[in-house]
Amino acid sequence: MASAAPPLLPTTVPAAAPATVLPAAPDSLSDATARLRKNLAYFRVNYAALLALSLAVSLLAHPFSLAALLALLAAWCFLYLLRPADAVPLNALGRTFSDRETLGGLIAASVFVVFLTSVGGIIFSALALGAAVVCAHGAFRVPEDLFLDEVPDQGLVGNGATLNLLSFINGAAGGGGRV
Repeated sequence: MASAAPPLLPTTVPAAAPATVLPAAPDSLSDATARLRKNLAYFRVNYAALLALSLAVSLLAHPFSLAALLALLAAWCFLYLLRPADAVPLNALGRTFSDRETLGGLIAASVFVVFLTSVGGIIFSALALGAAVVCAHGAFRVPEDLFLDEVPDQGLVGNGATLNLLSFINGAAGGGGRV
């Protein structure tokens, strides 16, 4: 009769599954702040994109606010930013306006659109929602042993309490174009 072959034993140890990073509640407020600072330094581009996405979705959901901001942008571009220096002064309603009066009118229109209509509230709430998501992610994500190209205290200002969220604009050299 045929005898059964002995069972084969594996010759290699199977590789361990990669460690997954699960959110963990911070132990204290100082632990949450430390995690947030470290995650802000590493994920600043992602966090800025998240804030921009939150603002874009909010403005697309409120087309009147978007139209008001676009009209304000167009007024600034045509009346102040894109006018040549040697252009004739602005004439409207039979009156000639100086550059200072034009600038004052644009500032007054900006204050009216942003603070005295619903546009300011929509912008503030969108940025507050984005900031809440960023803070929650930064405080609950454990940043230990996950940063391969970490540079300590990069982007910190003053006593280290604040972080420059838009420091990626300076470029890869980090010098900001200074010589």
